[in-house]
Amino acid sequence: MLRCEGLSQTYVSGGRPLTVLKDITFTLDDGGFLAIVGPSGSGKTTLLGLLAGLDRPATGHVWLDAADITAMDEDERARIRAAKIGFVFQSFQLIPTLTAIENVQVPLELRGEPSEQRAKELLERVGLGDRLDHYPAQLSGGEQQRVALARAFSIRPKILFADEPTGNLDAKTGGTIIELMLELNRTEGTTLVLVTHDHDIARLARQTLRLSDGRIVGEQAVAS
Repeated sequence: MLRCEGLSQTYVSGGRPLTVLKDITFTLDDGGFLAIVGPSGSGKTTLLGLLAGLDRPATGHVWLDAADITAMDEDERARIRAAKIGFVFQSFQLIPTLTAIENVQVPLELRGEPSEQRAKELLERVGLGDRLDHYPAQLSGGEQQRVALARAFSIRPKILFADEPTGNLDAKTGGTIIELMLELNRTEGTTLVLVTHDHDIARLARQTLRLSDGRIVGEQAVAS
Protein backbone atom coordinates (compact mmCIF):
# COMPACT_ATOMS: atom_id res chain seq x y z
CA MET A 1 0.00 0.00 0.00
CA LEU A 2 2.82 2.39 0.83
CA ARG A 3 6.47 2.40 -0.22
CA CYS A 4 9.09 5.10 -0.05
CA GLU A 5 12.71 5.05 -1.16
CA GLY A 6 15.50 7.52 -0.40
CA LEU A 7 13.09 10.12 0.93
CA SER A 8 14.72 13.37 2.10
CA GLN A 9 13.38 16.83 2.81
CA THR A 10 15.22 20.15 3.12
CA TYR A 11 13.92 23.60 3.97
CA VAL A 12 15.64 26.98 4.07
CA SER A 13 15.93 28.41 7.59
CA GLY A 14 17.76 31.64 8.31
CA GLY A 15 19.14 31.63 4.78
CA ARG A 16 20.66 28.18 5.23
CA PRO A 17 19.43 24.75 4.15
CA LEU A 18 17.99 22.64 6.97
CA THR A 19 17.61 18.92 6.25
CA VAL A 20 14.78 17.48 8.35
CA LEU A 21 14.51 14.02 6.76
CA LYS A 22 17.36 11.90 5.47
CA ASP A 23 17.14 8.80 3.26
CA ILE A 24 13.87 7.33 4.56
CA THR A 25 13.12 3.92 3.02
CA PHE A 26 10.42 1.43 4.07
CA THR A 27 7.30 -0.42 2.88
CA LEU A 28 3.87 -0.93 4.46
CA ASP A 29 1.51 -3.70 3.37
CA ASP A 30 -2.13 -3.20 2.48
CA GLY A 31 -4.23 -3.28 5.66
CA GLY A 32 -1.20 -2.75 7.89
CA PHE A 33 -0.81 -0.53 10.94
CA LEU A 34 2.37 1.57 11.14
CA ALA A 35 3.34 3.74 14.12
CA ILE A 36 5.94 6.48 13.59
CA VAL A 37 7.62 7.45 16.86
CA GLY A 38 10.49 9.64 17.99
CA PRO A 39 11.25 12.80 19.96
CA SER A 40 9.91 16.23 19.04
CA GLY A 41 11.77 17.61 16.03
CA SER A 42 12.72 14.18 14.71
CA GLY A 43 10.74 14.65 11.48
CA LYS A 44 7.61 12.62 12.20
CA THR A 45 5.02 15.13 11.01
CA THR A 46 7.15 16.12 8.01
CA LEU A 47 7.32 12.45 7.00
CA LEU A 48 3.56 12.06 7.41
CA GLY A 49 2.96 15.03 5.12
CA LEU A 50 5.21 13.59 2.41
CA LEU A 51 3.60 10.14 2.65
CA ALA A 52 0.16 11.72 2.28
CA GLY A 53 1.16 13.87 -0.68
CA LEU A 54 0.69 17.14 1.20
CA ASP A 55 4.23 18.17 0.26
CA ARG A 56 6.93 17.07 -2.19
CA PRO A 57 10.32 15.75 -1.02
CA ALA A 58 13.70 17.17 -1.94
CA THR A 59 14.73 13.68 -3.08
CA GLY A 60 13.22 10.23 -3.21
CA HIS A 61 9.87 8.73 -4.12
CA VAL A 62 6.61 7.71 -2.43
CA TRP A 63 4.33 5.10 -3.96
CA LEU A 64 0.79 5.01 -2.59
CA ASP A 65 -1.37 2.15 -3.82
CA ALA A 66 1.23 1.59 -6.60
CA ALA A 67 1.07 5.24 -7.80
CA ASP A 68 4.20 7.41 -7.58
CA ILE A 69 2.69 10.48 -5.90
CA THR A 70 6.02 12.31 -5.94
CA ALA A 71 5.85 12.41 -9.73
CA MET A 72 2.41 14.06 -9.65
CA ASP A 73 1.54 17.75 -9.69
CA GLU A 74 -0.56 19.28 -6.90
CA ASP A 75 -3.89 18.75 -8.70
CA GLU A 76 -3.13 15.06 -9.24
CA ARG A 77 -2.08 14.61 -5.61
CA ALA A 78 -5.27 16.37 -4.48
CA ARG A 79 -7.34 13.89 -6.49
CA ILE A 80 -5.48 10.97 -4.89
CA ARG A 81 -6.09 12.42 -1.42
CA ALA A 82 -9.79 12.90 -2.13
CA ALA A 83 -10.18 9.37 -3.47
CA LYS A 84 -7.97 7.27 -1.21
CA ILE A 85 -6.77 9.10 1.91
CA GLY A 86 -8.34 9.93 5.26
CA PHE A 87 -6.86 12.27 7.89
CA VAL A 88 -7.22 12.58 11.66
CA PHE A 89 -5.46 15.43 13.46
CA GLN A 90 -4.66 16.25 17.07
CA SER A 91 -6.76 19.42 16.88
CA PHE A 92 -9.85 17.65 15.39
CA GLN A 93 -10.33 20.32 12.65
CA LEU A 94 -14.09 20.08 12.57
CA ILE A 95 -16.11 22.84 10.91
CA PRO A 96 -17.66 24.71 13.87
CA THR A 97 -20.78 25.85 12.01
CA LEU A 98 -21.74 22.31 10.97
CA THR A 99 -23.33 19.61 13.12
CA ALA A 100 -21.64 16.27 13.75
CA ILE A 101 -23.49 14.54 10.92
CA GLU A 102 -22.87 17.47 8.55
CA ASN A 103 -19.14 17.37 9.30
CA VAL A 104 -19.03 13.66 8.43
CA GLN A 105 -21.03 14.26 5.25
CA VAL A 106 -18.64 16.88 3.84
CA PRO A 107 -16.10 14.54 2.12
CA LEU A 108 -18.90 12.52 0.53
CA GLU A 109 -20.76 15.59 -0.69
CA LEU A 110 -17.57 16.92 -2.26
CA ARG A 111 -17.50 13.70 -4.28
CA GLY A 112 -21.17 13.99 -5.19
CA GLU A 113 -22.06 10.79 -3.32
CA PRO A 114 -25.05 10.00 -1.08
CA SER A 115 -23.93 10.99 2.38
CA GLU A 116 -26.59 11.04 5.08
CA GLN A 117 -27.01 7.30 5.67
CA ARG A 118 -23.26 6.60 5.59
CA ALA A 119 -22.59 9.46 8.01
CA LYS A 120 -25.30 8.29 10.38
CA GLU A 121 -24.03 4.70 10.35
CA LEU A 122 -20.46 5.79 11.10
CA LEU A 123 -21.47 8.09 13.94
CA GLU A 124 -23.51 5.26 15.43
CA ARG A 125 -20.47 2.95 15.15
CA VAL A 126 -18.32 5.40 17.10
CA GLY A 127 -21.00 5.78 19.78
CA LEU A 128 -22.46 9.13 18.74
CA GLY A 129 -25.83 8.08 17.40
CA ASP A 130 -27.47 10.46 19.86
CA ARG A 131 -25.20 13.41 18.95
CA LEU A 132 -25.93 13.72 15.24
CA ASP A 133 -27.30 17.26 15.46
CA HIS A 134 -24.80 18.60 18.01
CA TYR A 135 -22.25 21.23 16.99
CA PRO A 136 -18.54 20.79 17.85
CA ALA A 137 -18.79 23.32 20.70
CA GLN A 138 -21.47 21.11 22.27
CA LEU A 139 -19.22 18.04 22.23
CA SER A 140 -16.36 16.96 24.49
CA GLY A 141 -12.84 16.59 23.07
CA GLY A 142 -13.26 12.83 22.86
CA GLU A 143 -16.59 13.19 21.08
CA GLN A 144 -15.10 15.67 18.61
CA GLN A 145 -12.29 13.25 17.81
CA ARG A 146 -14.84 10.48 17.24
CA VAL A 147 -16.64 12.76 14.77
CA ALA A 148 -13.29 13.42 13.07
CA LEU A 149 -12.64 9.68 12.90
CA ALA A 150 -16.05 9.01 11.38
CA ARG A 151 -15.41 11.78 8.85
CA ALA A 152 -12.04 10.28 7.93
CA PHE A 153 -13.60 6.89 7.27
CA SER A 154 -16.63 8.26 5.40
CA ILE A 155 -15.07 7.80 1.95
CA ARG A 156 -13.78 4.32 2.81
CA PRO A 157 -10.15 5.43 2.36
CA LYS A 158 -7.48 2.99 1.36
CA ILE A 159 -5.18 4.56 3.95
CA LEU A 160 -5.65 6.75 7.03
CA PHE A 161 -2.98 9.15 8.30
CA ALA A 162 -3.31 10.21 11.95
CA ASP A 163 -1.07 12.87 13.51
CA GLU A 164 -1.08 12.56 17.33
CA PRO A 165 -4.84 11.80 17.36
CA THR A 166 -4.88 11.33 21.14
CA GLY A 167 -2.60 14.28 21.98
CA ASN A 168 -5.42 16.52 23.29
CA LEU A 169 -7.28 13.73 25.11
CA ASP A 170 -7.00 12.09 28.51
CA ALA A 171 -5.63 8.54 28.64
CA LYS A 172 -9.01 6.79 28.88
CA THR A 173 -10.58 8.76 26.05
CA GLY A 174 -7.45 8.39 23.93
CA GLY A 175 -7.58 4.64 24.44
CA THR A 176 -11.16 4.61 23.20
CA ILE A 177 -10.17 6.49 20.04
CA ILE A 178 -7.35 4.02 19.31
CA GLU A 179 -9.70 1.07 19.86
CA LEU A 180 -12.13 2.59 17.36
CA MET A 181 -9.33 3.10 14.83
CA LEU A 182 -8.27 -0.52 15.20
CA GLU A 183 -11.85 -1.72 14.84
CA LEU A 184 -12.31 0.30 11.66
CA ASN A 185 -8.92 -0.96 10.44
CA ARG A 186 -10.19 -4.53 10.83
CA THR A 187 -13.71 -4.04 9.48
CA GLU A 188 -12.95 -1.57 6.67
CA GLY A 189 -9.50 -2.94 5.75
CA THR A 190 -8.03 0.57 5.88
CA THR A 191 -4.25 0.85 6.25
CA LEU A 192 -3.25 2.98 9.26
CA VAL A 193 -0.24 5.29 9.62
CA LEU A 194 -0.07 6.90 13.04
CA VAL A 195 2.35 9.47 14.46
CA THR A 196 2.46 9.25 18.26
CA HIS A 197 4.55 10.04 21.33
CA ASP A 198 2.66 7.38 23.28
CA HIS A 199 4.70 4.18 23.49
CA ASP A 200 1.68 2.18 24.72
CA ILE A 201 -0.15 3.09 21.52
CA ALA A 202 2.91 2.38 19.38
CA ARG A 203 3.10 -1.15 20.83
CA LEU A 204 -0.33 -1.89 19.34
CA ALA A 205 1.00 -1.31 15.81
CA ARG A 206 2.16 -4.20 13.66
CA GLN A 207 5.04 -2.12 12.33
CA THR A 208 7.02 0.68 13.99
CA LEU A 209 9.47 3.25 12.65
CA ARG A 210 11.60 5.15 15.15
CA LEU A 211 12.99 8.49 13.95
CA SER A 212 15.79 10.57 15.39
CA ASP A 213 17.32 13.64 13.77
CA GLY A 214 15.43 12.92 10.55
CA ARG A 215 16.68 9.34 10.14
CA ILE A 216 15.21 5.92 10.80
CA VAL A 217 17.12 4.60 13.82
CA GLY A 218 14.87 1.63 14.52
CA GLU A 219 12.34 -0.48 12.66
CA GLN A 220 10.23 -3.30 14.01
CA ALA A 221 7.56 -5.51 12.49
CA VAL A 222 5.29 -7.91 14.35
CA ALA A 223 4.26 -11.09 12.55
CA SER A 224 0.53 -11.33 11.89
